[in-house]
Amino acid sequence: MKNKVTSCIVLYRNDFQMLERAIQSLLNSNAIDKLFLVDNSPTDDLKVLAVDSRIDYFYNPSNPGFGAAHNIAIIKSIEAGSKYHFVINPDAYFEEDIIITMVDFMNQNKDIGMMMPKVLNEDGSIQHLPKLLPSPYSILMRKLKKPSGIYNKFINQYELRSIDQDVIYNVPVLSGCFTLLNLEAIKEVGMYDDNYFMYFEDWDLSRRMNTRYKTIYFPKVSIYHGYDSGANKSSKLFKIFINSAITYFNKWGWFFDSERKRLNKKALSQFN
Repeated sequence: MKNKVTSCIVLYRNDFQMLERAIQSLLNSNAIDKLFLVDNSPTDDLKVLAVDSRIDYFYNPSNPGFGAAHNIAIIKSIEAGSKYHFVINPDAYFEEDIIITMVDFMNQNKDIGMMMPKVLNEDGSIQHLPKLLPSPYSILMRKLKKPSGIYNKFINQYELRSIDQDVIYNVPVLSGCFTLLNLEAIKEVGMYDDNYFMYFEDWDLSRRMNTRYKTIYFPKVSIYHGYDSGANKSSKLFKIFINSAITYFNKWGWFFDSERKRLNKKALSQFN
């Protein structure tokens, strides 16, 4: 019996052409049974993108946030009997059908709760998105990027940049830009924490998942992602980023977090 596979893109006043590219790359895969478009925009102009029978469009102008909007689709996917669910950013797309490859790998490894592929910039360079669990120092260093000697040593370990880019490994933080969820695992560890409006909700879910299941970086397939780093360009987004960081560290611990040390040590031990 074929496993049911669903997916979701959360929309917010996005560029039509960018969205069409993301949607079409998903619908090109016969493995996708349903694509939920949850639209947090103030108007439903993007409804015109729901042109395929596999698309369900939900207008959600209350805009509860990224994770809360994805939770709407996760709940509907579970109710529909889906086993696997993809969380996808509107600026992510792929050319070859990577859906079947990722689902097959997760299906063969029941201890995986989450997976992400290799993520590339438009020019083909790698986005270093798998990470160790952050401390307040990690967040500060990623923003300051100096002094260069200390920063380079830090970032190479924190983002595992020295690891061969073709190695599959278990890492406690996966990016939410393109994530495959095992919905049986989600039932156990919970969905996105909607206390985060945007930012850190994927890190929070990865952390919860990594304590009970493997959270796998799977570079055997790749996608393209238009990494914008909006929090570094917009004061409004930066304020949201700071609020989410405070929410994260209030929840998990600021400087005294023994579980962070344990999970990071476990991740690094794979490469010794």
